[in-house]
Amino acid sequence: MAQVMFDIDVLRTFSTGIALGSFARAADRLGRSTSAVSAQLKKLESQAGTPLVRKAGRGLVLTDAGETLLAYAHRLLEINDEAAAAMRGVDLEGWVRLGLQEDLGEHVLPGVLGRFARAHPKVRIEACVARSADLREKLELGQLDLALLWEAEGRLSQAHGERLVRLPLQWLGPASPAALDAPWWAERKRPGAKKGREPLPLVLLDAPCPLREIVTAVLDRAGIPWRHAFTSASLAALWAATSAGLGLSARTALGLPAHVRVLDRAGTGLPALPSMALAMYRAQAQPEAPVARLADLLRDAVCGGGLEAA
Repeated sequence: MAQVMFDIDVLRTFSTGIALGSFARAADRLGRSTSAVSAQLKKLESQAGTPLVRKAGRGLVLTDAGETLLAYAHRLLEINDEAAAAMRGVDLEGWVRLGLQEDLGEHVLPGVLGRFARAHPKVRIEACVARSADLREKLELGQLDLALLWEAEGRLSQAHGERLVRLPLQWLGPASPAALDAPWWAERKRPGAKKGREPLPLVLLDAPCPLREIVTAVLDRAGIPWRHAFTSASLAALWAATSAGLGLSARTALGLPAHVRVLDRAGTGLPALPSMALAMYRAQAQPEAPVARLADLLRDAVCGGGLEAA
């Protein structure tokens, strides 16, 4: 039997399509026609000897074989990209000041930054983990070269930015159902009960916070009373309060800790939440080589599935 040799380029298309939720968007992202992307997917399924995706309503979902291959695709692409970076940047030197929001710090620092440091040991990285308003101010003052930020609005908030991916906001609660053993939650889950009789306790970041404003505005439009049960400037503190069942929080599913889970809205009366965009901003339109290289790695990680939601 002939040895199957998966094409890295085809695996990248497959991974990007799944990360973006659409192979048409993958075609646009990768600069290819939709017919070329479709042909690549057929080639990949032929090599795998089994379907990798199936239709589900208007979209596509992975088959069991597709889930397995996607995991291998991420590993192969990471090794390929790290090798390519090492060859291109053997002599790359400099300094990169990177800004990240707290929920991205734990997700990005060990993976993407670890790969970058191994490929470019002569480049010094300074990472600043802070809230979005602080990072925007640092960008404007020239104190950061690169930043990843969540954007609530449809447009980019600053120059030299690009929208990488949109992810839906989710209602979050403790991973242990027993932690939601509280009267306010039991009332919402009781069949036939009037929803929202007791104010919904919320666990959110201190103001000013765009996400805080989004969540409360959605509840107001739905006619659901609410109260701030716990606020903090620390995301880790919010995860702890949510895990303890003090109230519900809201965030994307990206980088959630194990003790917090996405809640099923069925039967709770909780309204749907909008999406937020993850954007990357550069201090300069034409950054120095180390900054441009790290930006490429971050873009590939996000759009190629390396930072996809759990």
